[in-house]
Amino acid sequence: MNICTYSYEEYLHLVKSFHGNLAPGLIIGGFIVDLAMKHLPEGEFFDAISETTVCLPDAVQILTPCTIGNGWLSIVNFGRFAVTLYEKYTGKGVRVFLDTKKLDAWPEVRDWYLKKKKKNEQNYELLMAQIKEAGHGLLSVQRVQVEPEKVHRKKMGPVGVCPVCGEAYPLKDGASCRNCQGETPYSDVVSVSVLK
Repeated sequence: MNICTYSYEEYLHLVKSFHGNLAPGLIIGGFIVDLAMKHLPEGEFFDAISETTVCLPDAVQILTPCTIGNGWLSIVNFGRFAVTLYEKYTGKGVRVFLDTKKLDAWPEVRDWYLKKKKKNEQNYELLMAQIKEAGHGLLSVQRVQVEPEKVHRKKMGPVGVCPVCGEAYPLKDGASCRNCQGETPYSDVVSVSVLK
């Protein structure tokens, strides 16, 4: 059993080293990306969309050249467990999703996915065994037409130096950076000197 160019065991090793643990969603995500890749025309330049922030973006980044950093992976957080790979110039693509209609054959996967059991009540070994056994059998495929302008991240545009903090920021954000405008996640900032 392979997931893209990796054996199942190799993929598990990649997942653990990239994600930090063997998350069930990331294992299913590997099957999702694998199935999407099998339905893409060969040789096409493609981008990706993840419809959730949970696990799936990591599967895309592990198995494809599409990353958040290079802009080829967009996250449209609909909270749905689906990935779309599409040709970046024409928008023609394939969407693969975890199909709830197929979960009854895999009760531990169903209960995990639909959150019918608390994490401490789940049988992790059985869950992982059912995911491996089910593989692509948990998934469905759709052909889609993507409107790339709706999902591509916007360009940063001109950059300036914030008159308040002195750091670079996109000028489109206003007279100062968003942090200095009060959109900061920090309640306290203390500078630390860096030794050379």
